[in-house]
Amino acid sequence: MKSYSEYKKASLLGIDKIPLDWNQKKIKFVAKIYNGNSLNDEKKELFEDINIEGIPYVSSKHINLETQIINYKGGMKIPSDVLSEYKIADENSTLLCIEGGSAGRKIAFTQHKVCFVNKLACFKSFEQIDSRFLYYQINSGLFKDQFKLSMSGMIGGVSISSINNFKLIFPPFEQQKVISKYLDREIKKIDSLIIEKSNFIELLQENISTLVSHIVTKGLNENTKMKPSGVDWIGDIPKHWELTKLRYIGQCQNGINIGGDAFGSGYPFISYGDVYNNRALPEKVKGLVQSTLQDREIYSTQAGDVLFTRTSETIDEIGFTSVCYKDMPDAVFAGFLIKFRPKKNTIDPLFSEYYFQNEKLRAFFVKEMNLVTRASLSQELLKRMPVPLPPENEQREIAEYLSNKDKKINELIKETKSSIELLKEHRTALISAAVTGKIDVREVA
Repeated sequence: MKSYSEYKKASLLGIDKIPLDWNQKKIKFVAKIYNGNSLNDEKKELFEDINIEGIPYVSSKHINLETQIINYKGGMKIPSDVLSEYKIADENSTLLCIEGGSAGRKIAFTQHKVCFVNKLACFKSFEQIDSRFLYYQINSGLFKDQFKLSMSGMIGGVSISSINNFKLIFPPFEQQKVISKYLDREIKKIDSLIIEKSNFIELLQENISTLVSHIVTKGLNENTKMKPSGVDWIGDIPKHWELTKLRYIGQCQNGINIGGDAFGSGYPFISYGDVYNNRALPEKVKGLVQSTLQDREIYSTQAGDVLFTRTSETIDEIGFTSVCYKDMPDAVFAGFLIKFRPKKNTIDPLFSEYYFQNEKLRAFFVKEMNLVTRASLSQELLKRMPVPLPPENEQREIAEYLSNKDKKINELIKETKSSIELLKEHRTALISAAVTGKIDVREVA
């Protein structure tokens, strides 16, 4: 695309010239920026009533990172009679996450009025500043680069006072609207592709999950004779398989509880995150703890062990597993975990990896678990878990089949994620070029 005919010098991060009739301005001169309100536990409980009439209350989790769309129906509502106590983002405002893991990454343009958390900032454009143009400026590389530099001075986020002094570039108002119109059209095409590819990834993940659940309870031979398992969510199983419970094929044990001052040095420590984020336990973990020889004997981890996440704020994070494939003699595991150590020659480690990923086990845990202030998986519940066991040679055959399928699908997911990242880079590059005057889109808008 062609450039503008005339430029003038500029003093901006990575930009040394801008179109002749454009001007660089600090954000505080083009928009009002303000934080939202946090809710205490009492208000959260009150406002979670689905029958409340009011304005949606938005947090960063309600903003889709890929599509930048707000889920207005996914959370609480602030009742109309108390709205005066809360900050409101009007329609046609921009919300940006300025604190936490999503800081600078989650951005959304409001279609409706919303109340919002204090980790989000609202940008309300002043007169003669097009609200969509400002939204695209906040999506540009120029804004994001300044945001990243400012994060170094404030761990985990950027203050509104810092953002107010970011410098951006603005053409005359009518040009802003033309550029916004062009970007609305072109970005919609890119976003449609991103959504299509994201949906494809979800479909692949659902397919492998469904396949695993079926194969670990039905086997590979469709013609084998079946028998009732007596468990609703398992259904029929091959006639030659044994249906047992976890308590009969191994031992369960909670992890170590140790004071916070013992962490940071010493011997390997298997954390909750090591299990939650890995189906196969890493051979080397980052955590360290000052454990005794007796601790390391009692809370040891060896090949074949399966670690379960035991407790969390939500039930959605309970019962995730990681299989140990190599002895870790010097390691101890966290108190938020349960270790299952199978008896010899009962369950193959690779079969364990897939059986305990069975999505139907989630329903079993949810149905049986008592949720008080924290979700917690007890040893007793774990021991009651039904396990359909094929003969050992068949376990290995099933596991290798699923492993091959898993690798192929994961490769496809990896390739699709890479293509999404390229689309997102192209999206940012196009926005940046248009809103900083590197390209002139007026004739094609």
